[in-house]
Amino acid sequence: MSSLPPHIAALIQGKAYELDAVGMSGAAVLCFEDMVLKIEPVSEEACREHAMLRYLQGRLPVPHILAAEMGNGRSYLLMTRLPGEMVCAKPLLQDPAALAALLAEGLQMLWHVDVSACPYSAMLTEKLRLAEARVAAGLCDMENAEPGTYGPGGFHSPSALLAWLKANRPAETPSLSHGDYCLPNVFVQDGRITGFLDWGRGGLADPYQDIALCYRSLHHNLSGHYGSAPVPGFSPELLFGALGITPDWEKIRYYILLDELF
Repeated sequence: MSSLPPHIAALIQGKAYELDAVGMSGAAVLCFEDMVLKIEPVSEEACREHAMLRYLQGRLPVPHILAAEMGNGRSYLLMTRLPGEMVCAKPLLQDPAALAALLAEGLQMLWHVDVSACPYSAMLTEKLRLAEARVAAGLCDMENAEPGTYGPGGFHSPSALLAWLKANRPAETPSLSHGDYCLPNVFVQDGRITGFLDWGRGGLADPYQDIALCYRSLHHNLSGHYGSAPVPGFSPELLFGALGITPDWEKIRYYILLDELF
């Protein structure tokens, strides 16, 4: 804490906090009573999150930036704390239909945002550029990939997966995308969405970028993937009914595979 920028250190001085252990971003997240401080290495994603949060003020319920600085290779983002709880909270998981309806409502909120001034693209040209850089740097985790992604019946390496993704790009319709629309990034209180967190992969993208990762996150959270008991009779396909769509399974598979490189 002694290495914090002076302005941020002054804002949090003497305040109690807890470390947030949810998520896989690698950032240090300090949760105060009414604020959250996110500390991570400077990266394209960190810069994108700062810009997307500024852009989304007044457009969506997102944290307000109290202070944001970059220095000595670190990104510091001090934000207001969203009210409510993550939609992966245990009581919410016990009602999959209501959960799917909330997540569908959140997606519709994103898709209704005017994107004419959106500062970032997350369309496939940009995503594949970032994926290629990660593959070249050896940053893709094969151990925690979805079953069947690599090995027998799957791809033999991240570079082989990247080549397939480049050769099989689906058509895209741009809309606002969160980029990592998973249950821990959506907050709810009294049955209403109170906000969206973690915008480091946000920007313009096809709606299936978020549909696919939301479907996967629902499946993981309801099936016991994270160690909790499976919810009896769960069906992540409830999401499609709540959205009023017939799922495009090829696009869902594509965007889940793309996410394996991030």
